Amino acid sequence: MDRGRKRPEVADQLPADKRACSSSEFRPVPICTSASAAAPSSSASTVPPPSSSEPADCEMESSSSGRGGGDSAYGSCDSDDDHHFQPRGGCGTSRVKFQRIISCVEGDDAGPSSQVAALTELCEALSFCIEDSFDHFPVEATVPVLVRLAGSEGNPDIMLLAIRAITYLCDVMPRSADALVRHGVLPVLCGRLLAIEYLDVAEQSLQALEKISRKQPVPCLQAGTIMAVLGFIDFFSTSVQRVALSTVANVCKKLPSDCSVMVLEAVPTLCNLLQYDDCKLVETALTCLIRITDCFCNSSEILDELCKHGIINKSLHLMTIDGRTTISQSTFMGLIGLLTKLASVSLIAVTTLFELGVSIMLKKILMAPGLLSETSYSNPEGVHYNQVHEVLKLLNQLVPSAATDDANIQLVLAKEKILGDQATSFQQFSADMLPILIEVVKSGASLRVCYGCISCINNIIYFSSADMLEDVVKNSNIASFLASLLARKDHHLLISALKIVELLMRKLPHVFSSSFVKEGVVHSIDLICNEQLQLVGKQSYQQDNQVASQDVFRCLCYAFDSPNASSSERKSCKHEKDAPYNLAKKIKATYFSDTSENCERCMSEILKKLKLFCTELNENIDCTSYIGGCAQTEEHLCQLLGQIMAEINSGDVMSSFEFIESGIVRSLAHYLSNGRYLHEAFSGCTSSLCPSILKRLQQFLGILLSKDLQNSDQMLLTSLTQKLQNALSSVDDFPVIMSQFFKCRSSYSDVPTRHATLHPCLKVRFVREEGELQLSDYSEIVSIELSLSFDSIARYLWPKVNTSMRVEHRELKGKDVTETSITVSGSTCQEEMIGQEPLHRMLQKLPDSHRLESRIKQEQQSSVEDTSMKLQEMMTESNCNSSSSDGGRTEGRNFFCPCNDDSSPKLVFSIEGKELDKSTTLYQAILQFQINVETDIVVGPKFWTDVYKVSYRRAVPNVIKSDASCGDLQSSLFEGKTGYPWRELSFVSTLLRAELPCKLYKAHASYDLLFIMKILEGLNHFSSYLLTYERIVLFAEGRMTKFDDLKVATPSIPQIEFINRKLTDKLEQQMQDPLASSTGSMPSWCDQLIKACPFLFSFEVRCKYFRLNAFGPGKIQLNQVQILNNAYFGSASVRRPSSGWSHRKKFRVNRSDILESAAKMMASHSQSKVVVEVEYDDEVGTGLGPTMEFFTLVSHEFQKTGMDMWRDSGLSSDIQTSKYADESALVYTDFGLFPRPWSAPSCELDECQFSDVIKKFFLLGQFIAMAIKDGRILDITFSRSFYKLMLHQELGIYDIQSFDPELGKTLLEFQALCYRKRFLESAYKDNLKDDADLCFRSTKIEDLCLDFTLPGYTDYALSSANDSKMVNISNLEEFVSLVVDATINGGISKQVQAFESGFNEVFPMNTLQIFSEAELELLLCGERDTWTFSDLLDHVKFDHGYTASSPPIINLLETIQEFTSDQQRAFLQFVTGAPRLPPGGLAALNPKLTIVRKVCNYEVDMDLPSVMTCANYLKLPPYSTKERMKQRMLYAITEGQGSFHLS
Repeated sequence: MDRGRKRPEVADQLPADKRACSSSEFRPVPICTSASAAAPSSSASTVPPPSSSEPADCEMESSSSGRGGGDSAYGSCDSDDDHHFQPRGGCGTSRVKFQRIISCVEGDDAGPSSQVAALTELCEALSFCIEDSFDHFPVEATVPVLVRLAGSEGNPDIMLLAIRAITYLCDVMPRSADALVRHGVLPVLCGRLLAIEYLDVAEQSLQALEKISRKQPVPCLQAGTIMAVLGFIDFFSTSVQRVALSTVANVCKKLPSDCSVMVLEAVPTLCNLLQYDDCKLVETALTCLIRITDCFCNSSEILDELCKHGIINKSLHLMTIDGRTTISQSTFMGLIGLLTKLASVSLIAVTTLFELGVSIMLKKILMAPGLLSETSYSNPEGVHYNQVHEVLKLLNQLVPSAATDDANIQLVLAKEKILGDQATSFQQFSADMLPILIEVVKSGASLRVCYGCISCINNIIYFSSADMLEDVVKNSNIASFLASLLARKDHHLLISALKIVELLMRKLPHVFSSSFVKEGVVHSIDLICNEQLQLVGKQSYQQDNQVASQDVFRCLCYAFDSPNASSSERKSCKHEKDAPYNLAKKIKATYFSDTSENCERCMSEILKKLKLFCTELNENIDCTSYIGGCAQTEEHLCQLLGQIMAEINSGDVMSSFEFIESGIVRSLAHYLSNGRYLHEAFSGCTSSLCPSILKRLQQFLGILLSKDLQNSDQMLLTSLTQKLQNALSSVDDFPVIMSQFFKCRSSYSDVPTRHATLHPCLKVRFVREEGELQLSDYSEIVSIELSLSFDSIARYLWPKVNTSMRVEHRELKGKDVTETSITVSGSTCQEEMIGQEPLHRMLQKLPDSHRLESRIKQEQQSSVEDTSMKLQEMMTESNCNSSSSDGGRTEGRNFFCPCNDDSSPKLVFSIEGKELDKSTTLYQAILQFQINVETDIVVGPKFWTDVYKVSYRRAVPNVIKSDASCGDLQSSLFEGKTGYPWRELSFVSTLLRAELPCKLYKAHASYDLLFIMKILEGLNHFSSYLLTYERIVLFAEGRMTKFDDLKVATPSIPQIEFINRKLTDKLEQQMQDPLASSTGSMPSWCDQLIKACPFLFSFEVRCKYFRLNAFGPGKIQLNQVQILNNAYFGSASVRRPSSGWSHRKKFRVNRSDILESAAKMMASHSQSKVVVEVEYDDEVGTGLGPTMEFFTLVSHEFQKTGMDMWRDSGLSSDIQTSKYADESALVYTDFGLFPRPWSAPSCELDECQFSDVIKKFFLLGQFIAMAIKDGRILDITFSRSFYKLMLHQELGIYDIQSFDPELGKTLLEFQALCYRKRFLESAYKDNLKDDADLCFRSTKIEDLCLDFTLPGYTDYALSSANDSKMVNISNLEEFVSLVVDATINGGISKQVQAFESGFNEVFPMNTLQIFSEAELELLLCGERDTWTFSDLLDHVKFDHGYTASSPPIINLLETIQEFTSDQQRAFLQFVTGAPRLPPGGLAALNPKLTIVRKVCNYEVDMDLPSVMTCANYLKLPPYSTKERMKQRMLYAITEGQGSFHLS
């Protein structure tokens, strides 16, 4: 059957307003001939009207909502640039011709037919002219004639053509509107609307009024245009109604204060229009009401009148039906602003809003998914804010602050009376809003939003009675919330929080006196009183670098004042500098005076108990670390730790304050790091520490999994993780820094060389530090790109300030050697393709050559005269490296990243005496400096114009001791060749260093919590490895005798428990900032946290960060699948990114040689930024569907058994026949693919075959990287261990079970036997004899008849010794070590290097390290879950003849449910081109799977379904029975694969 891709077929079946449009549709339609126009008619319907059904509005675009007639779901395939009307062709009509036409019209002897012919000619001439050709048009002579004819009676055709000529004249010559108004056209046109004789004349009058109202809104208002166009609006079609409302919207732009009567009479009609079905009508009517309210916002009488007309009821109804999807975002925010203005001065509005339950709607808005992470993209006028900000403005007007000036006191008192009269409504309002406002603050909102929320909470509590308040706050832990606020630095937040504390203690002292102690509120007040909290809040927001919008100039005290208040002046802060201190002192003296005399009163009983436990634990840890641990001391430490964990998981509620203040977190870190966390970081040998740290990890894991400590509701690990999350959210102060007025504009950067860039640059003056005598001054001010690191800046600056290099630098003036190794704008150095043969990279050791070249260039910068000597030294070093053995895949990986070779720094930079990290960017360093000084930073214009002073000095070389020089790696009895690389695990290495792998300071409030979170996440992930190791040791020591007991099954908690919602929201907010999305520049905490603790962030947010980091700006919001979909469907709400990633390139492939086509594609496009689309030879289909199928077919090709790339189970029964790849046999295993080992002799004997394998791995790396870049889904299953290799994680003996369980299990048992042998040898020394304890399952090792070949690969010799060498108990450890090395290291190192080299051709593989193995599989291969019936109903769209209740649809969904897993995969590939769903499943499929009714030209039951894979569009015939549908569907999905043709 044909897999249809014929887009015109769908368009032909759609109604007119759903078809694709082109620019020609927007042109006015000329009159065809005068003869046809002159035909007698009782109406003017024979004359075609102009086609512009949606006239543009100067401020309000008619098509802004994307739902109008011109905007369709299947929009134009034209370029994105073609958004405006096409200019009319040049007009050769002369002034003489126009004068002749006018004379024919106004002549005394001109009859009706002559006038119609002349007017027709005039309309035709006007419709094809442009304004530039009207320099000498006789406006003053023409306008009076047209106005007179438009007002004449008798001949409707003359009236119609005259008004049409007026319309065209205003369209092509807008300035003619003034002359038309002067000659009285408005009364004529309004008269045609007030007394409609001919419908087409009235419609044309509306068109003319709409054009005139754009330039002459006030005269139109005074002429009664509003009521004229609205009087009979229901008699017109929808398109004409839109024109009428656009006219009203234009008139309402400028409303004189004395014209309220003319406007108010139109309000009922406009309110009724809000209930219409047409979205465009609703939006325009709402715009009219918003503009009316804006114009009369200072008049309470007029606003009261508006309320009486029902504007509030209709507006709330619109919000109830989810106006955010009905109207545009800006208009929806205007709707909220309308309610705010009404509530600011109208008491009727306040009463009505409470009676109608406005809190329900506002609560839904604040709880909308993703809304809190929406940033405020200010337009040039700074008018629009995000919806949260608008809601807060409304809330602050509904429940005003009592602390207002005298001018508003009467209004506040009147609103207070309303709150008293509406007590029930106010209580419900408070119960709805208080919890959600607290959640908004906790989510990581900006300072301004936080202040607005706290102000609302303060107002609610102030006006609530004690009984009402107790009921409202009983379910919200407001005490903990206030404690977190009192830890903030801004004095506005502190004062508001202290006011809330005072109110609660005044009204409900019996409720909050104890909870304020428990949650740390009293403790925070003590800190403020003792001036231990540094108040760095600014007195007013008068800093130029914080310009965001019209009221950013104002202090936070005025941020949520009445919208009618004047904002033109910069007001000073209402609070004195020491206001927080004075208020805290007052609260403490009034309510907590007894706690100030006795510090013990400030601590709860549980806090006292935990402090004692932690003190004792720390003392014992320190004692153990100094005098050497013993079993008795370790047992005592475990008991103390167990008691602490029991308190954590007990039934008593422990607050975040108690959890942090007790010191549990620091004590736990101190214990797990073997007594080094609380002391200075250890930089020496860590080898000897690993066994003791592993031992403590095993003990701590035993406590976490102990049955005695588990709660009936949840695991101890879950309880501990949740407390850490709550504590982290309460102390988190990572700022979200927003940019305002940011636009990409052309600028120049001086570093490394002067070049143009679209990104903004920072101006820097480098200053030599005092006392630095070896370097020269560099006084020039330079412009530097944001993303340039100090490491790169140092390479630029070093030759200019190093006095010893001046001569050499002048000699090299013609060749800028400093430019060669600088990385700009986050780009990474990649190898160039040598010819067309990627194998040359591997066989010629090209990476070593690249490293050599990079080293030469770096040495050139430091000393030019020693180049030849150092070249000779490096050649020797390179030869040594090249001649070494295969071993060390980890070392081999670095060969493919020559840019990352780290040379010792030559310069050290600082700002205001604080040394800067060389890996950070200049932008991050300046931001961090300002964060330490200011509370809330907004990157505004001054940020870019300031000149920043950066000091530099010469770096002092650091001598770093390596681990190899300070101890033997085999420092434990049970460490050695067969051991696991524990120190390579991220959480273990963190413990060994006793610090996080990031640049956060240990003094940071979140540092301890982040440290323990990382350890817990690692324990949760590797608990089975640790417990297996523990059992092997127990077996070795004789405390376990059965090999079967080595197997462990450990419970683990879901990974979602480690996601911190607040940090996730903050990172998403930061990435949505215009500066971050366009340049990739973000505060340093974003990079540091996501690399050190990626588990804290959701998978979706990390995907956005990954795309921004790996591919640069433009890829953060949409993956390439979405970009392609939007290109096909012309979405009005989502635009293509402006970067180069939106470009698409077609590539023709040969279906009969898929792999060769893939190799050609990668050779052409692996290093390009284009999105590649596939087109098959001799097939017409192209786009998303064929491309997805191509990636599926290539992934099948790589799995073929003849590729010699992968291990298999060795059983013929495990080879299955592929249904999708030419009936070829695929390597099949239940545990995923893993590279097949190749020995060095085999590589040499069969060099051709092995070189072919290397080429395939190189191609596979390119292919997978491109699939990730372009958002393609692959149908390939890798093993968990292979994903770990992609994430640059070391493999060990425990990982073998993930792809070969039998081999892995046997090797672990052999390892246990080797450890037992070691233990017995150490115990009995030379007296050890043959013992049954050294038998493998009652069999001697010698009797197993194992030789030194790799199991399953008889041609892979493990040893160069005699082939007859057999395995015995003496050499068993060597055998295990060689097998492990051959399986996961030396035997696959070249393949892995080739794979990584190919991958890095597309983008750096190390950017994937923020994902886990399971997440990487999800990113690459998508979802494999089955679908439920409800999932299909929720996420499948039914259209064009089908609904969710149509019998064929019900039959289809039931049929899909009955499909087997393979049949579901085949169905999915048939419809989408890929047999798997993207991450997120059906809900993430974009565009949605759409099922429509197929029109059949013959018998329905004989027809087959067809699809458009580019649109995920299934055309389903209405089969008579379910059985027939299933039969035809299975036939289609089975036989319809493998081609793309028109249907």
